[in-house]
Amino acid sequence: MIKRLDNVKIPAGKGEDELYKQVKKRAGGRLGYFKIIKKSLDARDKNNIFWLYSVAYSPDKESDGKPPLEKLNNAPAVCVVGSGPAGLCCAVRLCERGYSPVILERGRSVDERAGAVNKFFTERTLDENCNVQFGEGGAGTFSDGKLNTQTKDGYNRDVLEIFARFGAPQEILYLNKPHIGSDKLRLVLKNIRAYIISCGGKFLFGKIFCGFTSDGGALRAVKYRDAASGEEGELAVSAAVLAVGHSARDTFEMLHKNGIYMEPRDFAVGVRIEHLAEKISFAQYGKNYKLLPTADYKLVSHAHERSVFTFCMCPGGVVIPAASERGGVVVNGMSDFARDGKNSNSALMVQLSRADFGAGLFDGMNFQRELEKRAFSYGGGDYRAPCQRLGDFLTGKQSQRFGEVLPTYAAGVNFAPLDEVLSEVAAEALRAAVPDMARRLHGFDDEDALLTGVESRFSSPVRIVRGEDRQSVSLKNLYPCGEGSGYSGGITSSAADGIKTAEFIYNLHKNSLNAH
Repeated sequence: MIKRLDNVKIPAGKGEDELYKQVKKRAGGRLGYFKIIKKSLDARDKNNIFWLYSVAYSPDKESDGKPPLEKLNNAPAVCVVGSGPAGLCCAVRLCERGYSPVILERGRSVDERAGAVNKFFTERTLDENCNVQFGEGGAGTFSDGKLNTQTKDGYNRDVLEIFARFGAPQEILYLNKPHIGSDKLRLVLKNIRAYIISCGGKFLFGKIFCGFTSDGGALRAVKYRDAASGEEGELAVSAAVLAVGHSARDTFEMLHKNGIYMEPRDFAVGVRIEHLAEKISFAQYGKNYKLLPTADYKLVSHAHERSVFTFCMCPGGVVIPAASERGGVVVNGMSDFARDGKNSNSALMVQLSRADFGAGLFDGMNFQRELEKRAFSYGGGDYRAPCQRLGDFLTGKQSQRFGEVLPTYAAGVNFAPLDEVLSEVAAEALRAAVPDMARRLHGFDDEDALLTGVESRFSSPVRIVRGEDRQSVSLKNLYPCGEGSGYSGGITSSAADGIKTAEFIYNLHKNSLNAH
């Protein structure tokens, strides 16, 4: 019989072989089944840092495999628009349920996409349809593959199991803050694609979703346009899952023009803040930091009327160019699995409301665009990013030199006053928040830390409204899904939303078949 053991303490610097020894002793010297359920770090006392484990074990061999999912025979055609976390996990679950989905993606496959992104990083040549935002894997491909989430969705475990099944490190199944790493995530994406194709599914890369046909208030087909040639095509489908990501601005405009009801959303904007990774680790762990993984942090400040928070923290990572429209600069963060870079960075975000940018449907989207255009201009007009030493930003001075923290932004930076790039309220909120955050994380206000802007793609500025049946309130058979539709934030919650959407489609079709 499988038993569970919680709160097993392993000192920092000790490996999981020590855990295995302790559990084996507990099992009477024989261990036929051993599984780590959870692993977290307790660093509250810097002089006594330890790993805390929960494990399942048994002296005998045991099986914890899940039974296969029930499948539909002759499942109807379904199109998934977008191959980010929501779209791919939706497609995987559809395959498991007997479907052969068609994935429509405006960008290209991950290897081709990596070439386009590298060209942008080094030559500042932007492909508006294949970049950090668009292409196989979505915006998450060029981040950290962070899978921690604040949601308690029952499908979160399914998300972890899908990624682990297709090549992600098995530790994501039990780490308290799981991450895949941008380097490992590319293999996972290729494995997912191979699985979907083996189930009869198809990927149509370089195809832009540009419209649909409907009959009797229900979607009957999706229209697409080739990103290179402009040639148009159409797919007859029983359902279309709309998982387009938060940056598909032309898609939002097209949907609105075609009568799909949407509503504006509040969102956050800000900058990337970079510190030396070693200093962050020392601040978090003290003298034992070299025994532990590169430290992360999560901070919130209410020192200003606008809340400020850190997001998408990349230990040992880099700041990357993330624009998807010409004439705009957008920044994001990325780190590989090892997280061994010299700097650590995170988004430093200011929560805004519609009072800050307007109540119209696309006022928020246009506000984001204006910030990105200003960043482009202050960066020098060639996709370099505006950058400022933190000490200079806090005191209102123009930066003239770098200190011990050097920028990692691949396309280059240009010193610029970020309070002139950001909105006045955002700049004020950041100036109030940083010293406040430094009270909880020593050195966060290091004057040599760097601010690079702008981080404007935190979330979708609109929501494509859906009903309790997960279909658009304007059009049956259209399923808005994931971050771009305003129903999730981050990889895990978006992927979980995709799985739930697939399950709803399956149950709807199953019930329809049973009724006949």
